[in-house]
Amino acid sequence: MPILTLSSDIGQRDFIVGAIKGQFLQTIPDLNLVDITHDLSQTNLPLAAYICSNAFRFYPAGTFHLVLMNVFENEVNHVLIAHHQGQHIICADNGLITMMTGEKPAQIIRVPIQQKAGLLSITQEISIALAKIFKEGRVTAAGSVTQQMVEKYPLKPTVGENWIEGQILFIDNFENVVVNITQKDFEEHRKGRNFKIEVKRQEVIEKISENYATVPEHGKIAWFNSAGYLEIALRNGNMAGLFGLQGYNEQMQRSGVSNGNKWFYQTIRVFFE
Repeated sequence: MPILTLSSDIGQRDFIVGAIKGQFLQTIPDLNLVDITHDLSQTNLPLAAYICSNAFRFYPAGTFHLVLMNVFENEVNHVLIAHHQGQHIICADNGLITMMTGEKPAQIIRVPIQQKAGLLSITQEISIALAKIFKEGRVTAAGSVTQQMVEKYPLKPTVGENWIEGQILFIDNFENVVVNITQKDFEEHRKGRNFKIEVKRQEVIEKISENYATVPEHGKIAWFNSAGYLEIALRNGNMAGLFGLQGYNEQMQRSGVSNGNKWFYQTIRVFFE
């Protein structure tokens, strides 16, 4: 049974997500549809890449992943299907694919879409393209091979001789804070030295923990989460709210909008000594 995951910035307060599922099931009745999230930010590509890429890698090889995010940023006359590490990603040509993969995929298929189409018209055409792929057993049944695509890449941490600074990627429902510093990044720059994770002036964490149970109630914790990224939190508390931490917001960063003395774009710095 073929698998298609759905991720979007649509939300679930109206009929659109349900209508899209209906379209795919009408076209491909034996399709196994799986929701990942419909709460992606329309403007935050790094956040969408973090959520989607870390979910996709747990699916069986050959799974298709449809990501409907900021679909109409550019004129829509095609969508892309990219093959990466055994998975197939279907996305508008807006840079999100390379943001998720971190590299240009080896195989990219350009699927033509009727120009000036609305969202449900686009998803209907995608469902027909997928049906062709499943019927013929080859991704090229949906369109033509191309190397032309919009490329955008994940923002990397900034590094110095004795420090590394990462951007806040994600704040979850518990206000735990995920930073774009991976365990590999951390250890490469640490080189066995002691460290201090500066959460706020005079607020530091000097230990990497295994899990939340290893710190006292309301204690500060830093650990590498299941995606391998640095996460800082308060046990049974709200780290982001109490310490004034906010995630990256591309639209507000471009416009220079601030919230009092706090900029919407925030970083966490680690000092090595």
